[in-house]
Amino acid sequence: MNFPSKLVEEAVLEIARLPGIGKKTALRLVLHLLKQPADHSVSLAHAIVKMREGIRYCDECFIIADTTSCTCRRPSTDETIICVVEDTPDVLAIQNTGQYKGMFHVLGGRISPLEGIGPDELQIGSLIKRVTSSESEVTEILLALSGTMEGETTSFYITRLLSDNPVKITTIARGIPVGGELEYADEVTLGRSIAMRTLFSHES
Repeated sequence: MNFPSKLVEEAVLEIARLPGIGKKTALRLVLHLLKQPADHSVSLAHAIVKMREGIRYCDECFIIADTTSCTCRRPSTDETIICVVEDTPDVLAIQNTGQYKGMFHVLGGRISPLEGIGPDELQIGSLIKRVTSSESEVTEILLALSGTMEGETTSFYITRLLSDNPVKITTIARGIPVGGELEYADEVTLGRSIAMRTLFSHES
């Protein structure tokens, strides 16, 4: 790809490093910025730098935040349950359902030997400490990890570490999505939905 300017090329290459953005899209973004007032680009750059310098992680649940204080603990929060997720976007997705009122714990990923990610690279140890602490009020751990082999491995590892603890360990149900056609479901998803079937209710 030919560029009209070395400065444009450098900007395109940097933007193209973002996930889901190719060089063509990056070029369109750069050209768009050039058409806007200069202060727009300055504000964007300032916001990015400010985010990188000011972002923090909660010391307890490891959610991305502006402070190290726990942001998922509110007066209405049920502190007897912890939902374990891989990353902060998972927290936002679950919160948006309006169906969960408990605490969170962000692992920062999932166990993946092929990628060189072991238990020590994740916030698994801190989770175990939260649950086994003498001050802990936790009675349930909800594992909301991905349905991949790595996610299942991580869930199994956590379950094994807590096998001697009386805390209840649950996992999110997996199966046919609402509005989904049965014939288009893969065998693994369909099989899991059958294995995890629940009582049918006619109540709305």
